[in-house]
Amino acid sequence: MSLSEQQTDHLSRRAGLSHVWDKVAGGDRLSGADARELLVSSDLIAIGALADHVRRRAAGDDVYFIANRHINHTNVCRNRCLFCAFSHDDGDADAFTLSVDQVLDKARETLTGGITEIHIVGGEHPDLPFDYYLDMMRGLKELAPDVHIQAFTASEVAHLAKISGLGVPETLTQLRDAGLGSLPGGGAEVFSGRVRDLICERKISGAEWLDVMRAAHGVGLKSNATMLYGHVETPDELADHMIALRDLQDETGGFNAFIPLSFQPANTGLSELPGPTGFDDLKVLAVGRLVLDNFRHIKAFWINVGLRLAQVSLSFGVNDLDGTVVEEKISHAAGVDTGQELTRAELVRVIRGAGRVPVERDTLYNVVRRYDDGAPA
Repeated sequence: MSLSEQQTDHLSRRAGLSHVWDKVAGGDRLSGADARELLVSSDLIAIGALADHVRRRAAGDDVYFIANRHINHTNVCRNRCLFCAFSHDDGDADAFTLSVDQVLDKARETLTGGITEIHIVGGEHPDLPFDYYLDMMRGLKELAPDVHIQAFTASEVAHLAKISGLGVPETLTQLRDAGLGSLPGGGAEVFSGRVRDLICERKISGAEWLDVMRAAHGVGLKSNATMLYGHVETPDELADHMIALRDLQDETGGFNAFIPLSFQPANTGLSELPGPTGFDDLKVLAVGRLVLDNFRHIKAFWINVGLRLAQVSLSFGVNDLDGTVVEEKISHAAGVDTGQELTRAELVRVIRGAGRVPVERDTLYNVVRRYDDGAPA
């Protein structure tokens, strides 16, 4: 149940966050210092109340989900980031690379379920040619011309630009013309150079990630934006990451949603770390809602945080629960124990249970169906 403004004001003052509430209530933008203060605060209820107030004002009571299919085409990756349990070297016993036909077969398996999105990310394979990716896009578009293809992180795009010999804008243009509809937003991790040197030193820099997204928006491709938290980063570095995303959104308006990703330590090169708690998960989602005032959608990726906590997050600024997914390998390689698939009916039940209105969307947030009549999914 949403709190009144008077109750939110009381909670904020009790938590020493009255100055933040004054900005939020007045519709004023929070500063980087405000973001840092929220991230170190332990008063989760007050932060959640602030975020819920902003959520209601920005997005109303609609909660979105999508009928989609995830496909990971390869786990062979030149980066071998320490936080990743998914990547392998070519020739490893557990390494795999799907042919274009195998990717098409996986997509074909779920087309009868009425999916509206195929979501593809994978490793940065050092030997796959650029034509492999173009053929994949063309094949998927021919197979399902009305299904949106969301594929390739900014880091993957930078890799494809290198192997193709093309610049990033031309690489994106050729992928777009072959069928790519948008970018999922992964690979951002935390923009801090200190953090990237520790956990993903071979990956593109934070500035390069932002440049790829700027180029994608420039050629007409929307994207999401992510942030990996709960490892070696500091609150200051998380705040700086959010402000950089907000600045680029001011410039391009090309981001659809912000998706904080909860670090999963099992089976990674950072397995000695405890990983974030549910308290951390809810706080980062709520702070994302408060700081990213130019993002209409804040998404809780239920695969990472679990369906029950994702449901609770709907009272902490979240208005999107991702989708049906069908198959997900990256987070599961790092030990998450959630399922790999949800039905529309399950998502509708969870959203209704939180007192919100379930809305099935497509990738670009066009409404497919509203479930505000109590009818079953």
